[in-house]
Amino acid sequence: MTLRIDIGGLPSGRLRFAASPLAELTAMLHVLAEPAHHPQFAGWAGDVWAGLRPELAERLREAEFLWRSSRADFLVPASPRLALAEELDDVDRIDDETYVTAALITTCGSNRVHFAAPSPLADATARERALDLAQARGALQEAFAERLLADPAAVRARVRDTLEQCAEAFFDTAWAGVVPQLATDLRLKNDLLKRQGTGAALASVSGAVALAPDGDRIVVDKLQDNATAAHGTGVTFIPSVFGRPHLVVVHAPGWQPVVQYPVAEASPSEPVSLETVTLRLEALAHPVRLRLLRTLARGPHTTGELAHAWELSSPEVSRHLAVLRRAGLLTARRQGRYVRYTVNLPDLTALGADLLAAVLR
Repeated sequence: MTLRIDIGGLPSGRLRFAASPLAELTAMLHVLAEPAHHPQFAGWAGDVWAGLRPELAERLREAEFLWRSSRADFLVPASPRLALAEELDDVDRIDDETYVTAALITTCGSNRVHFAAPSPLADATARERALDLAQARGALQEAFAERLLADPAAVRARVRDTLEQCAEAFFDTAWAGVVPQLATDLRLKNDLLKRQGTGAALASVSGAVALAPDGDRIVVDKLQDNATAAHGTGVTFIPSVFGRPHLVVVHAPGWQPVVQYPVAEASPSEPVSLETVTLRLEALAHPVRLRLLRTLARGPHTTGELAHAWELSSPEVSRHLAVLRRAGLLTARRQGRYVRYTVNLPDLTALGADLLAAVLR
């Protein structure tokens, strides 16, 4: 599965690398929501949660759908600024319909969800569809979607205030600590871009990012099979320390393409057991099982949800899940009459950084 970004005819200077305080704050919030995805930051996440005021902790939980499984597009800016406040001002300039649509996509839990015209803010049928999708993901998602559709201005103001409180509580200190790493990475990327061209710069971003042979497309290994264009607007690449190992791409229609990529680790990962790698790679040898695992890395799913997402039969999905479970790569939890499957991240980590990054991208 690949995401293709058309850059044919893009003027010089339209491919740029820049740091973003808002994107890094969003990456930190994802770590707080999914610490198992980031074992290297588990201690940091525990310390932050322990030090948060109860009111702010509750606010983060009520809005975590904006950054937990995927990132709302407005939280990964195409035009990074030096200060978080400036980037939040840019978000405030986005119209309600664009903001609400981006927020609903993450709240409803799938980048396969689309809210085309008419807008849920203006059309009762579209509104009910959005609420039904949110309800299917849980009571908290439904409540957030209801508030968002009823009073988008109030929700937007509350989200901004929450992010500003995060800056005071933990972001400002953490940001000061990662700025040197981001600056070093940006110097490297911009030097490669200037001296060796687009292909070399993209190759240094990630093994999952490449320039197509014709030079007119950026190809990204992602769960989505999609395409977008960067004509006249360009592509922004944002380095992240807290985002590792995720590779986040903004590619929705109407949004300038943005890629948030993990800064390379300072030292190589510990070598993994060959026996462990062999045992688990056998379970991942089938392409369908790998696709299911990448889907489950975004959050718990039932057999039926996976079958619907990939247009497979439930018995076929069950057979593949059984193989993954025998390899210890999945956990199952019954909720009422449904069983939800989740990736066993600690054991998956033993496969090594490369496979973990490929699954979690």
